[in-house]
Amino acid sequence: MSFMVVKHVFFFLLHLLLRHVVTAHSYPLLARQISQDKAALLAFKNTLTLQSQRALSNWNETTEMCEFVDVTCEQGRYVVCLQLSNRNLSGYLSPVLANLTWLRRLDLSWNELSGNIPREFSSLRRLEYLDLSVNYLSGQIPASIFYNCTSLEKIYLSANVLSGQIPSAAGIGLRRLSVLNLYQNYFTGRLPIWLSNSSSLRQLDVSNNHLSDELPTAIIQDKPQLKVLQLSLNYLSSHDNNTNLEPFFLTLSNCSELVELDIAGAGVGGFLPHAIGRGPRNLSIILLEDNLISGAIPPDIANLTNLTLLNLSGNHLNGAIPKEIFRISKLQRLILSNNSLTGSIPPEIGNIVSVELLDLSSNKLSGEIPSSIGNLVRINHLYLHRNELFGSIPATLGRYMSLNDLDLSFNRLTGKLPGEVSGIAKVMLNLSNNQLEGSLPAKLGKMDHVQIIDLSANNFTGVIPVLSTCVELKLINLSHNHLEGQLPTELGSLRNLETLDVSFNGLGGEIPSSLNKCTDLSFFNLSHNDFTGWIPTGGVFSRFTNLSYLENPRLCGLVLHRACRRRPPQWRHSPKFLIAISVGGSVVAFLLTLCCVKLVRKMEGMGIPRRGDIFGGSSPVVKSSYPRITYRELVEATEEFSQGRLVGSGSYGRVYRGMLRDGTVVAVKVLNLHTGNSTKSFNRECQVLKRIRHRNLMRIITACSLPDFKALVLPFMANGSLDSYLYSSSSDLNLIQRVNICSDIAEGMAYLHHHSPVKVIHCDLKPSNVLLNDDMTALVSDFGIARLVMNVGVGSEVENVGNSTANMLCGSIGYIAPGISMLCI
Repeated sequence: MSFMVVKHVFFFLLHLLLRHVVTAHSYPLLARQISQDKAALLAFKNTLTLQSQRALSNWNETTEMCEFVDVTCEQGRYVVCLQLSNRNLSGYLSPVLANLTWLRRLDLSWNELSGNIPREFSSLRRLEYLDLSVNYLSGQIPASIFYNCTSLEKIYLSANVLSGQIPSAAGIGLRRLSVLNLYQNYFTGRLPIWLSNSSSLRQLDVSNNHLSDELPTAIIQDKPQLKVLQLSLNYLSSHDNNTNLEPFFLTLSNCSELVELDIAGAGVGGFLPHAIGRGPRNLSIILLEDNLISGAIPPDIANLTNLTLLNLSGNHLNGAIPKEIFRISKLQRLILSNNSLTGSIPPEIGNIVSVELLDLSSNKLSGEIPSSIGNLVRINHLYLHRNELFGSIPATLGRYMSLNDLDLSFNRLTGKLPGEVSGIAKVMLNLSNNQLEGSLPAKLGKMDHVQIIDLSANNFTGVIPVLSTCVELKLINLSHNHLEGQLPTELGSLRNLETLDVSFNGLGGEIPSSLNKCTDLSFFNLSHNDFTGWIPTGGVFSRFTNLSYLENPRLCGLVLHRACRRRPPQWRHSPKFLIAISVGGSVVAFLLTLCCVKLVRKMEGMGIPRRGDIFGGSSPVVKSSYPRITYRELVEATEEFSQGRLVGSGSYGRVYRGMLRDGTVVAVKVLNLHTGNSTKSFNRECQVLKRIRHRNLMRIITACSLPDFKALVLPFMANGSLDSYLYSSSSDLNLIQRVNICSDIAEGMAYLHHHSPVKVIHCDLKPSNVLLNDDMTALVSDFGIARLVMNVGVGSEVENVGNSTANMLCGSIGYIAPGISMLCI
């Protein structure tokens, strides 16, 4: 009995002793572990930008580590998951995260991290999931990660700027790898052969890189579990010198779980083999577009009964479309465009009732459009354009209930446009370049959401229907038809309209001024019609030149340099009327003169510029301190803009040397109003020149602005442009002159950027825009595409001149011109 008591006491004391020893040694170890992980997280936060750190606001010394946002701990001891996707993090990817040695999941995707992938990450032996996709990471993938991190199952590195070769022999450790996604990087070389040993591989995406290899039959031959294979946008080839696709598709048939195959734009060639029909039964997506595949489409492809998307566009396929392909009842998108397919569209096309997108465009298909095509009641997009189809448009198309785009253009279709069809398209209706006839159905005006209506180059007659309910319309093209009547005034209610072309018709009447409400209208063509009366002025009409109104002999207006003449009624020639109008006119003129004198004096007292100091409706305001000059004076000064007075020309227009009546020699810059942005360029240059004053910037003497003529009058620079000195064989610029010119340009640009009342970005600095005066002082000129910076703050408001740095800044080709570096040579 005593022995048993002693025994129990002994073991009890031993238990206490061992418990004390374990606690004394384990607790510091655990404390160190927690301290190390927390220190790693805080150090990682410190490597991020200040804005990024706000996303991790509770990552601090006082907060428990396991309460950190996006951090997951195991039993409160160590970090096992760091989920920081889409947190707007920026800065270098720090290697300090490698201290999280128990980490199993690391997700830093959809951020703005940069730098290389740290080699230290290879110490994360327990890491199973790594996602660094959609960042700015560069350099090569460290081979040690593929070799040491043997627990890795999923790797996502897509949408970065990684380069070099995919690690080859080092990858033998990744036997558990199920996902490798390297999409959209700059990898080169071949696919590593170790991928053939990854028996768990289910998804391989190396598309949109610079890999050059033969189609990887060895890698996929023992991959029954492979579901996604994406190799597109690389430099691949088929077997036998890019002529034989059969070995690849035979091997592919072993991938019994394959769902998606993407080899688009990879440059592979050869015929589509019959073996494609023996492919995996689960195959749902085949993307082979933009390759060099030739020959006919094998009917065996219909054996892939689970296909939902088949894209063979942009190849060299020929022959007829096999009717068997329309037995694939689950097909939702069929794209066979941009090939050389011939024959007619099989009537069996009506069997693919699940199809949502059908694109057979840009082939050589002929015959009539089968009426069975109307069975495709779920279709959203139907493209049959650029073929050789003839006959009438099937009225059965009117069954479509959710069609967005209908494009039958560039065929030989005839007959009338069925009313059932005219109102079905919700976004685009394009029937142009056919031989359709008859009147335009009223249902055209019932498409509430349509954006494009193009019925040009047909034989339509009658009047233009009211389209006022098509409030989202952006383009209307009815040109090259036989339409009559007037332009509907209701067109003015189409506030989103950008393009209106009714040229080459028989339209007449006056141009509706309501079109001024279409503020986005940028292309307008009424040419070759019979419109009458004055062309409306101001608003959107100020954007268009006489090219919009060609061959309308009864139109008149300033833009055509043709005045309207109307025969007055006979009663206007009676003596009583002439006496009355003379007396009344005299009285009105006298009263108006008195009012004007009083108004001018009042304005002068208030410091308001007079009307005579303003150039025109759309031109920039110029103060009265600038001399007035007329168009006739400029004609005289330049000898009617003679060729002998021409000193330069470009896309903007021409520059003439002129002499004013007081003997002042000037340069007259006449803008070419036929270019799209000439008026905007003129306005912008005036806005800039009237605000700047500097010895190294071109000043404006005055300007002349008429609806059909715009010119700037500038000081004449006898020594021409810097361009003529830099590229002339007889150039004699010495070093001192070159340095002085550089200094002049720099001072001018510094004034624009830092010291002018309104900051200006030139956007077109090049030697041809740097002029030299009599003493070789350089002056920066040509502010036609300059931008005024819109400062915000007290006392810094600037009028809106149309563009500011809120928009994307862009210069002309050559900005800043490389030739300017020749100054230092």
